[in-house]
Amino acid sequence: MQKAKQKPENLQSLEQWTKVLCEQEMTIFSNTAHNIYNSIDKRQGAMELASIILQDPNLTAKLLKVSNSVHYNPSNQKMNTISRAIVILGSNIVRELTIACSFFESIISPENKHQANKEIGHAIHAAVQAKEIAIHCHDKSPEEVFIAALLNNIGAILFWCFGGEQCKYITELLSSGQYTPEQAEEKVLGFTLKDLGGSLCKSWNLGGLIEEAITSPEPSKIRPQIVHLSNEIAHSADNGWNSEVMDQCLIKLEKLTGEDSSKIVVRLKDNAMSAVKIACNFGAHDASQFIQTDEPSSPPTELVTEVLDKKQVQLQILQDITQHLSGSINLNLLLEMIIEGIHRGLSMDRSLFCILSTDKKTLTEKLALGWAKQLNAQAKIKLDVSSIPANLFFKAINSSSGIWANPKKDAVLFTPNVINHIGKSECFLIPIRADNKTIGLIYSDRATHNQPLTEEDFNAAKHFSQQAIIGLALYKIQKT
Repeated sequence: MQKAKQKPENLQSLEQWTKVLCEQEMTIFSNTAHNIYNSIDKRQGAMELASIILQDPNLTAKLLKVSNSVHYNPSNQKMNTISRAIVILGSNIVRELTIACSFFESIISPENKHQANKEIGHAIHAAVQAKEIAIHCHDKSPEEVFIAALLNNIGAILFWCFGGEQCKYITELLSSGQYTPEQAEEKVLGFTLKDLGGSLCKSWNLGGLIEEAITSPEPSKIRPQIVHLSNEIAHSADNGWNSEVMDQCLIKLEKLTGEDSSKIVVRLKDNAMSAVKIACNFGAHDASQFIQTDEPSSPPTELVTEVLDKKQVQLQILQDITQHLSGSINLNLLLEMIIEGIHRGLSMDRSLFCILSTDKKTLTEKLALGWAKQLNAQAKIKLDVSSIPANLFFKAINSSSGIWANPKKDAVLFTPNVINHIGKSECFLIPIRADNKTIGLIYSDRATHNQPLTEEDFNAAKHFSQQAIIGLALYKIQKT
């Protein structure tokens, strides 16, 4: 029986708030952040990162949208696959963008009220300013500074998104004019929202610059200083670009960058305009109205969300594959794009490319998407190929162009060993050949949602698989 959600008004301690936000309200972000930072600790590669992202179709779509925006892709190199985005932007940038996108995936909702959207708007504005300041300070990883600034007030953002009645109590105290924000938070909650941010940071194991900036009120190091100053700029902009508080920010920036304040203020205003666009790319349309620019604000407009059907996704990913085949071929990247094409383009739940052993008795995972296993696990999927009796994998590797297997019609092929590895799901299995020899197998199914497969799906899967065979042939020619 599923446990009932705890209401904010029933929470009595910082620990309770942290647990509820992590386990009930921010599940998507909790899982993604945990897996992302695990992949960093384990020094895993691009495909492991892609696997984390591709677990969530909404996160995938949002990340590709942000990656293709002018801010991140000024050269307008179209990216239709996560694999290609990682190649063009680099693993570090895609990692940080994934954290940002999963964060907004978890908090953006129609229920967000005025103060919540204001906090989100300030966070995005601060993040954009921080990245640009970091670039001018020749920082080694401006994207890391972007994320640290974005999440610097994470406690306040999540409280105003999910705080319920407690939000009203704090608002009433602030309206009385007798309390500072920190005093009002202490009175209602027993801790400050900055404390909540620090506790969440530890729970999600965010560490690094994110934690350092949250827990250092007056940092001595430059990077945390940039994070704090960017937040000051975002809040000072509410008072106007010519206000005294903004002048104080300019003085600090002059010392930090060595630039003249007249040049700095022009750039800050440009950054604010960029922040509005980036907020919309993240889906924070209402929050973008709270980012103060040097232009008159316009009322929110309904933005139509682009919905791509399967054929459009297939066509877009095939464009990436075709472009790769026309140049110097990286086999690992090619196979990643093909598996991603089948997985996303056909709306599959599980997809797998495995290599056939020299004795033709075992298929070993090379790339896997959607499988219920720890993403940082070392153990790879291994499938036994049995000829006596002939099982599903034996028939597949010996077929001319692949098989479309059904557990009812092909019950004899679903031996206990096969069922133990993949269950009993309708599936596609397509052999990959080089020099007329089977070297591997592509497997895909819809085992989670149990949606039926179609002839059109099977033909599309075979078409994607054919790109692997073409790529292997071209790769051999390039190497001779």
